[in-house]
Amino acid sequence: MAKTDLYESPDYYQLDELLTEEHKLIRSSVRDWVKKELSPIIEDYAQKAEFPMHLIKGLAEIGAFGPTIPVEYGGAGLDYMAYGIIMQEIERGDSGIRSASSVQGSLVMYPIYAYGSEEQRKKYLPRLASGEIMGCFGLTEPDHGSNPGGMTTNIKDAGDHFVLNGAKMWISNSPFADIAIVWARDESGKVRGLIVERGMEGFTTPTTHNKWSLRASATGELVFDNVKVPKENLLPNVSGLKGPLGCLNQARYGIAWGALGAAMDCYDTALRYAKERVQFGKPIAAFQLQQKKLAEMITEITKAQLLVWRLGVLKNENRATAAQISMAKRNSVETAINIAREARQILGGMGITGEYPIMRHMMNLESVITYEGTHDIHLLITGMDITGEDAFK
Repeated sequence: MAKTDLYESPDYYQLDELLTEEHKLIRSSVRDWVKKELSPIIEDYAQKAEFPMHLIKGLAEIGAFGPTIPVEYGGAGLDYMAYGIIMQEIERGDSGIRSASSVQGSLVMYPIYAYGSEEQRKKYLPRLASGEIMGCFGLTEPDHGSNPGGMTTNIKDAGDHFVLNGAKMWISNSPFADIAIVWARDESGKVRGLIVERGMEGFTTPTTHNKWSLRASATGELVFDNVKVPKENLLPNVSGLKGPLGCLNQARYGIAWGALGAAMDCYDTALRYAKERVQFGKPIAAFQLQQKKLAEMITEITKAQLLVWRLGVLKNENRATAAQISMAKRNSVETAINIAREARQILGGMGITGEYPIMRHMMNLESVITYEGTHDIHLLITGMDITGEDAFK
C-alpha cells in the first residue's frame, strides 16, 4: 500500500520571500502532482527498473517539457527561475523522472528552438511540449565521454540526404524516444546536429540493462548503420561543439536545482525520522551526533539554495556563464550525495529499504554526479575560469 508523502520543503533563510507569487504557485502545482502521481509509485518502478510511461501526460500538463520555450511553440513561456523550481520539485520525487524532463526540454526542445529552422520548430516543438512525442540527445560515445571533441560519429553528403554512421551511449529516453538530436562530424570535420526519427532504416536504440542507478529512467544506446537522414533534418543555425555544449548548459542549470530537491527530500525524511525514532528513552533527534548531522545538512542546503537562486537571477538576465553553471551543478550534486549518505545513517537499517526514499536518491545521485559533466570535469572548468589555464590538455 502506498504511503502518504509528508514532504515539507526546508526554507531556513526565508528564501520564499525572493520568489514571485507565480513561482510559488508553479511550485505548489508541481509539488502536488509529485505527491499524488509520482511518490506513490516510484519505489515500485525503481525496483522493477522500469520507466513509468503513464507519467508523460502529467509531466506535460505541469509544464515539465520545455517550460522556457515560447507559448507559440507549445511551451509555457516561463522564466528560468520557474524552470529551476520545476526541476527541483520533480527530482525531489526522483532523479530519473527529472532526467526524462530535462532531456525533453533542455536537450531536445532547446536545440530545435535555438538552432533549428522555423519549419523544424513548428513541426516538432508543440508535439514535444505536449508529450505526444518524446526525444533524446546523442552526444556521448563509447570512447568519448568527457572529451566530446573526439567524437567519431559522422555524416556524409549523399545528394538529397546525409548518410549517418556511428554510435552513442548512456542516452536517457533512448529506448522509447521518437526522435533523437544527434551530433556528428561532417566531411570537413565540423560538428553538426541532426534530427533523427525512429523508423529510419539502420537506426536502433538498444536498452542498457543492469543499472543500480536511475533505475526508473530508461537508458540506452543510439546505433547508426548507414542511416539516411533528409537534409531538412539538419539543424541549420549552429556548427561546432558550441551547439551541444549550449544544450548542456541548459540541462546543467536544471540539474543544479534538481539535485537540491533530492537533498531536501533526504533531509526532510531524516529530520522526521529522528524526531519519531526513540532509543535509550528519547528521540534520536535529542542526541548530539544526530543534531550535528541534521544541522550540517540544513546549512549546506541553505547555501546551495542561495547559490541556485542567484544563478536563476543571472540566467534570467542572460548573464550566467557556463563556468557559473558548472559550479552550481557540481556543488548541488555533491551537497545532495553527502546529505543522502548522512541521512541513510540517521535511519540506520531502515535507510536501505524502499520504505524510505533515501537509498534510491543516493543511488540515483551516483549517476547525476557523473552525467552532464563529471564532478572532476566541473572542478577543472572552475579552475580554468579563475586561472586562465587549461588543465584538460
